Amino acid sequence: MRLKPGTAWSDAYERCCAAAPEAFHDDRVLNHWGGFWQRDGRPAPVFSPVDGTAIAGPPRLDRAGAARAVAGAADEHRQWRHLPLAERAARVSAAVDAMAAHRDLLALLLVWEIGKPWRTARADVDRCLDGVRWYLTEIEHMVAGRTPLPGPVSNIASWNYPMSVLMHAMLVQALAGNAVIAKTPTDGGLSCLTLATALAVREGLPFTLVSGGGAELSPVLVRGRAIGCVSFVGGRDAGAEVAASLADLGRRHVLEQEGLNCWGVWEYSGWESLTRQIRASFDYGKQRCTAYPRFVVQRELFHEFLAAYLAAVGSLRFGHPLAVEEPDDPLPELDFGPLISASKAKELGDQVGEAVAKGGVPIHRASLESGRFLPGQDTSAYFPPTALLSPPRSSPLFHAEPFGPVDTIVLVDTEAELLAAMNASNGALVATLSCDAQETAARLAPEVRAFKVGHNRPRSRGDREELFGGLGSSWRGAFVGGELLVRAVTVGPEGERLVGNFPHYTLLP
Repeated sequence: MRLKPGTAWSDAYERCCAAAPEAFHDDRVLNHWGGFWQRDGRPAPVFSPVDGTAIAGPPRLDRAGAARAVAGAADEHRQWRHLPLAERAARVSAAVDAMAAHRDLLALLLVWEIGKPWRTARADVDRCLDGVRWYLTEIEHMVAGRTPLPGPVSNIASWNYPMSVLMHAMLVQALAGNAVIAKTPTDGGLSCLTLATALAVREGLPFTLVSGGGAELSPVLVRGRAIGCVSFVGGRDAGAEVAASLADLGRRHVLEQEGLNCWGVWEYSGWESLTRQIRASFDYGKQRCTAYPRFVVQRELFHEFLAAYLAAVGSLRFGHPLAVEEPDDPLPELDFGPLISASKAKELGDQVGEAVAKGGVPIHRASLESGRFLPGQDTSAYFPPTALLSPPRSSPLFHAEPFGPVDTIVLVDTEAELLAAMNASNGALVATLSCDAQETAARLAPEVRAFKVGHNRPRSRGDREELFGGLGSSWRGAFVGGELLVRAVTVGPEGERLVGNFPHYTLLP
């Protein structure tokens, strides 16, 4: 086993320096604000989760530096918001074309920075670009009768989808008439986002990209007087802090937070289909906001469910995303690579160990030896697929999303128990019911507190015209997707009530 020639981190960074020398120096990556690349901030040491290789670290600004960046974005916003739509669309289209020309480099950066397998990394880039192309064809009617926000959009997003969630949102926000600020996710995605931003600002887009700690920068990026909207994607604890900071401002906001997405199995017999779906659910090691880490299963079906489940997890392939047998071999088809960090893998291992010690039953625990690795490589960020039956209520695995390849299974005897177990986290983004009878699924689905409920199929965040939001504690503020994304970052008629989950009302589409 060896590293695929031409895919080393040094190769990727050298290509970045050649593609965007204004943003990548030999010794560090730069921030972008005020219309210029700035050699400021303190670069922090970072190591790739793939094998511990040292990679470019974020140039962390302090609060004063972030305030200067926000002021620069506000200046850009005052000019950009008056640019005709046709000109904005032409510039966004040119930026998309430039990113498409560097598609494989952007994907390779995602592999090294956040551990995505090659197929998944390229899909992340493609979803971003294809989604923005769709908005370019639809934007005229979406902004009719609407105006840009009074200030720039501030984006604070998690690390797992730098292109298809964060960069996609940034491009649409600019298309709608807003200057855009983004904080580089603390745990990864710096170089990918920097390269994409460099390509965008060359085409004249008003992008600000800065790095720094959330505690240090949040007061400026959330409460800064010039901010027109805050868009957040992340965990519930951090999201609650952002919501508290916004409480007295009356500011536009989109806060996507985690929820325990559950898959219920009730009066069901399609086990071959479920086996395929369970395997697919491990994409990117379940490090997704729409992953399904909890299965709620009718007790009398458990023996059949278990056979289907073990067939799925027994076929999973994980390991180093760039390891090949021979130099000319294609990159491996993996279900997932590492977790985002060694500390996350240790945290998850500790949670599993504690849950088992308190009564959880391990029904599947793969070993690292079953993964595909380079000889002697650092594997501290990898976690093999694991499943626990009946996790104890005192365990974080009972009520929170593990954000890793760990499933928990809860057995129930009645429909009331099924619904209670599926609603364990007071709201979720997605859920699924595997149920033979359409009538039964249609009766149960409205009682599941998830924004999207699938019948015999998983639900996802969606692309293009598909809407996305969350119920309960999984979402605060405006919903997005399709026309709702544009409405969330534009001003409509006086008295307009946006679709979303707000402190004083919830309006569903």
